[in-house]
Amino acid sequence: MPRLMFRLLTVAPLALGSGLALAHPGHGAEQGGLVAGLTHPWLGLDHLLAMIAIGLWSMRQGASVRTAVPWLALGGMVAGASIAASGLSLPGVEGAIALSVLLAGIMVASLARLPSALGMVLVVAFMLFHGYAHGSEIPAGSSLLAFFVGFAISTLLITWGARHLGGWLGSRENPALRVLGAGIAACGAFFMMS
Repeated sequence: MPRLMFRLLTVAPLALGSGLALAHPGHGAEQGGLVAGLTHPWLGLDHLLAMIAIGLWSMRQGASVRTAVPWLALGGMVAGASIAASGLSLPGVEGAIALSVLLAGIMVASLARLPSALGMVLVVAFMLFHGYAHGSEIPAGSSLLAFFVGFAISTLLITWGARHLGGWLGSRENPALRVLGAGIAACGAFFMMS
């Protein structure tokens, strides 16, 4: 097994498991919000699945999309969190988050190739709603900047990790990529019905 794949398969479960100890609201405020920002993307299954799906999907796209996706995901997250932090309301956030997980999962499962501009707009739109949810859940007393830095780091780690996994699975024409996408889409459908 390639060294990168081994690292992804060992580090990701450890990172997910370690975050469970921090899962109660407000944790991380005493560190100025950095810990809360770092852990939030890993602890919200909807956020985690959307970022994984976007990273997986990106590897079947053109070079410009592959390169831009982690930064587009981050830009959408920061824009959404900024909207929430400014006190503005964004309607339909929970439904849009569930729909983004469903659609991103379908895009992976179907191995969809989209025009670059459309794919990039979808990534930003999906992550805008996830970012809004992050921004509305900043623990009281936390530094807004530290929280943003924390979730920015985690967003990039998740999307880059998923890109590498998608590239590895895609280069081997592995059906696991479609299965992962179908599983993510099923979770999105469940979120929509909840």
